[in-house]
Amino acid sequence: MLEVQIFTLYPDLYPGLLDVGIYKKAQEKQKWSLKIIDIRDYAFDDNRTVDDTPFGGGSGMLLKPDVVASALDKNIKAKEKIIYLSPKGKRLDQKDVKSLSKLKKINILCGHFEGVDQRLLETRNIEEYSIGDFILSGGESASFVFVDALVRLLPGVLGNENSTKDESFENDLLEYPQYTKPRDWEGKKVPEVLFSGDHAKIKGWRLSQSEAITQRQRPDLWKKYLEKKNEKY
Repeated sequence: MLEVQIFTLYPDLYPGLLDVGIYKKAQEKQKWSLKIIDIRDYAFDDNRTVDDTPFGGGSGMLLKPDVVASALDKNIKAKEKIIYLSPKGKRLDQKDVKSLSKLKKINILCGHFEGVDQRLLETRNIEEYSIGDFILSGGESASFVFVDALVRLLPGVLGNENSTKDESFENDLLEYPQYTKPRDWEGKKVPEVLFSGDHAKIKGWRLSQSEAITQRQRPDLWKKYLEKKNEKY
């Protein structure tokens, strides 16, 4: 079972969407668990102060390292993985998610304001990840995305274990187009190859579509795909 522990200034946001659908069913099956830690509970004053101004000036406030460290140290054992969701972190990709989903426990620190004191990241061996090149008001929104990506990869969570094998980012390709009934809709027909019954031909068509879409939409992934493909020959 994967234990997920989230450190946040806004505990009332949880469980939110993590208490419906496959996430809730997976918890009921004890595939994963969720625990929320309110960082403000570890403040050192009656006002529950968690932030202060940055040295050197600048706009905004920073989360205080002593308060956040107190929350982490009292709830995390040695060598447990701590992830800080930050726009300056490593870009999270499917390979990272696959690796992290195999852990027994993962701790997620949600930033706010202008972030956290750098010394906290260094002394607690915290890994920084970003979910994209854009800015959110806080790490909570990103944590829902992150947990979603983790949980759906756990064995037994998705109804079909093969569901994740043909998805985007597997083998550095985006997913091929998908179609369902009706066969002819608003003058648009489903490609005939999908009715051929020839599995090899369908597989080839899907690969060619994935390649074309990746080349057009994500030239960075296309470059990686070609490099790996060339290594095989």
